[in-house]
Amino acid sequence: MGARRSSRKGSLAFRPRKRAETQMPRIGHWPTSTERRLLGFAAYKAGMTSVAYIDDSTSPNAGNEIVGAATILEVPAMTVYGIRGMKFGQVVADEIVDDQKLLNDISLKLKKKNKLESKDISDVFILAFTHPDKTGFGKKKADKMMIAVGGKDAADKLEYARTLLGKEVKASDAFKPGEFVDAVSITKGKGWQGTVKRFNTHQQRRKATGKRRHIGTLGPWHPGYVFYTVPHPGQMGYHKRTEINKRILKFVTPEEVNPSGGFPHYGLVKNECLLMVGSLGGPQKRLVRLRKAARTSAAPKTPDVRMISRLSKN
Repeated sequence: MGARRSSRKGSLAFRPRKRAETQMPRIGHWPTSTERRLLGFAAYKAGMTSVAYIDDSTSPNAGNEIVGAATILEVPAMTVYGIRGMKFGQVVADEIVDDQKLLNDISLKLKKKNKLESKDISDVFILAFTHPDKTGFGKKKADKMMIAVGGKDAADKLEYARTLLGKEVKASDAFKPGEFVDAVSITKGKGWQGTVKRFNTHQQRRKATGKRRHIGTLGPWHPGYVFYTVPHPGQMGYHKRTEINKRILKFVTPEEVNPSGGFPHYGLVKNECLLMVGSLGGPQKRLVRLRKAARTSAAPKTPDVRMISRLSKN
């Protein structure tokens, strides 16, 4: 009988491993905040670079300059076209801006005017869309989404949301340098892959039925079927994934980050950008939704960024 020297291969928490239905990921959980602010924003992944900054953590490197990888997210301004009132997880009504010219940008026609009342709702979201046409990678169609609003109560949230209605909002209205956020995106697609690459299973010995890159057993003789937990070949990548506690190093201008020749498969950034520690899911041009960190409450400390590499990435 074979001896197990490791845990099972492939987490069951991510089943089914199939392609995402859309490139615009949905956020199911929003943290709470008593501060009047946006709790999320949308960005487009431009590429990665190297940065040097002072380590302000509690690690042995604290106080020293460290060099690491960073992701650059372009964050063009978003336009708020509506307010959504919710109660017990259900939509009560949408208060849409009375500006048909603005709504034409997302092919939306104003049919009915609703007026939200704070006594009828328990939570408030804004309805906003992005402006990918302001970037340089060629996308024109806007991405529409709902973003949670912070506040003391429903009346406070509604009052703040109405100050944003019909206006453009920036990433600085939602986040600050040094803050931790959660990044939600659709990962890079890998297509159909076998069990070794898809689940990191062991290759078989040379004499194992003449094959090496296959699973060792499909399970017991009885019951007479294969369990769904057994690793099989199938789709790999292009899944919705949430990465928690990704730190914002700095808000940067295009002049500070554009490399010689632009970012591969993206071009030159033209708007304000976020410099994020580490890597994020998805290829270049992919939409990345950012959310206030749900699992940390530490006050943000502004990082001391010493250098941002602008060497050619080609």
